Amino acid sequence: MAELVYDPPQDRPAVPGRQLVPLQVSFQDDPKVVKDAATEDYSVHIMPRSWRSGRMSLLMAWSGMFSAMFWLYVAATVAAAVGTVNAVIGIVLTCLTKGAMNYVFARYASRTGLTVALLSRRIFGYFGSMLAPLIFAATALYYAVFEGSIIAVALQEFVGGGNIRLWYLVVVLWSVPLVLGGVRTWLDKLNGFLLPFYVVGLVALVVAASLNHSPSISLPDPHIPFTAPGWLWAFTVYMGVYILMMYTVDFARFGKQKDETFHGVVTFGPVFYLATYLGTGLVGIFLAATVPGVIGEAGITETGIVVAIIETLGFAGLVLIVVSQTRINSANLYLASTNLEAFVSRALKIKLPRMAWAVVAGGLVYALMLTDVLSYLLRALAWQGVFVVAWVAIALVHIAIHRKESGVPEFRPGRLKALTPAVAVWVVASGIGIYLVEGAGTFGTTWSAPITFVLSAVGYLAVARYDALLARGDDPRDEVEDAWEARVQCHACHKSYIAVEMDRDPAADGAAICSGCASASPTFYGAARADSRT
Repeated sequence: MAELVYDPPQDRPAVPGRQLVPLQVSFQDDPKVVKDAATEDYSVHIMPRSWRSGRMSLLMAWSGMFSAMFWLYVAATVAAAVGTVNAVIGIVLTCLTKGAMNYVFARYASRTGLTVALLSRRIFGYFGSMLAPLIFAATALYYAVFEGSIIAVALQEFVGGGNIRLWYLVVVLWSVPLVLGGVRTWLDKLNGFLLPFYVVGLVALVVAASLNHSPSISLPDPHIPFTAPGWLWAFTVYMGVYILMMYTVDFARFGKQKDETFHGVVTFGPVFYLATYLGTGLVGIFLAATVPGVIGEAGITETGIVVAIIETLGFAGLVLIVVSQTRINSANLYLASTNLEAFVSRALKIKLPRMAWAVVAGGLVYALMLTDVLSYLLRALAWQGVFVVAWVAIALVHIAIHRKESGVPEFRPGRLKALTPAVAVWVVASGIGIYLVEGAGTFGTTWSAPITFVLSAVGYLAVARYDALLARGDDPRDEVEDAWEARVQCHACHKSYIAVEMDRDPAADGAAICSGCASASPTFYGAARADSRT
């Protein structure tokens, strides 16, 4: 029996008298698709069950997120602002809440095989969903700039000079080739190989700093007049990096359904956050409290962290930084490339392989590095963070509403309306959040993320009953015995994808078309809307 889907069956009747091009069905993976998947990873398609990763493979691929120097930097910055005790309380609360939310996202992505871009289609409509991959790609690029800049500064510091622009170029030329392979064919092996070096490097850093200085983890609370308790302010700071929820969806879709609980708890859930936010965060706080010079006149900077590591470990410190930033930037550039591909194929109808978008992403990172990026990076991330917080709230409510429904939510371009009221909820709630960040002083910077989250969740609850589906018949999902196992050939690219993502193209006598070609076609959506009216 084919799996049930969220659409009511009566929305998809066969159209009497219509002559359709017969489906070309097979039950083996198309060799051309498998070859593409080695680098493409079904970036604009649903993830079939035959391309899912093993438990340890996915854990290793995702472990690159564990090694960002950003986690050391942000924990030290928060502790310097509210004291170590308040910072640790806020971090632990963050680990528990983010772990719980990512448990939901990881299981959902594993079950459905959807990316952020495809999930957003169902929530916001065909046109309304374009904003999600754009924000996702931009945020991943900004983090790639941040993490790449750390490697460049480390190289410049260790060598003792040189034009920083040259070091930026070296970092980009080193990083881009590392993301040309896919998650299960390369990134899992790269990050799995480098993980022990990073862990050993962190331990060596703590030991060496303890031997050379008076070890401490205590930073006093300077009693800055925030409009919330220090621990709550620390908690809201970490809401600014809810982008990891989006990262989770795009990685967790590689998981097998039998492993969804493991990935929900360990790979993407509370265990990951306790190791990443709390574990590496304590190392950052330790460095700030132990090594002189980390806290300068301008407070804690990423440069101060880099200098402290190199002064403490010498060449081994440089290796530690290069290893850590290579691992995290493999994820940043990979996701930037996949979401650039999803956005441009939809907005500009341009289809290029993901390898090309990896090169484009690297070029954009270098261009951003050449500007005075640090002067606007934090503000840009604050704005994008507000949009991401709103997306997370809406997506969680959407998943909760449909939690008892089995199968795959509708995401195919020709089966969705152009816009849904959720777009207005997203934009308005985000606009209010940005206003609070920019115009409400300390209160706004503290409370913008929580207020945006609540407004988005409540707003989506109010409009969730709106029917986002186009009423069309002749659905390939209903014409095969098992929509997850049957492969149907697309008339546009002549490749076969699972029937779950296939549709009939009214502009081609009802011939089958895959989700990727449907999204990039300049005529398909108009024909599908016309078909729904008949």
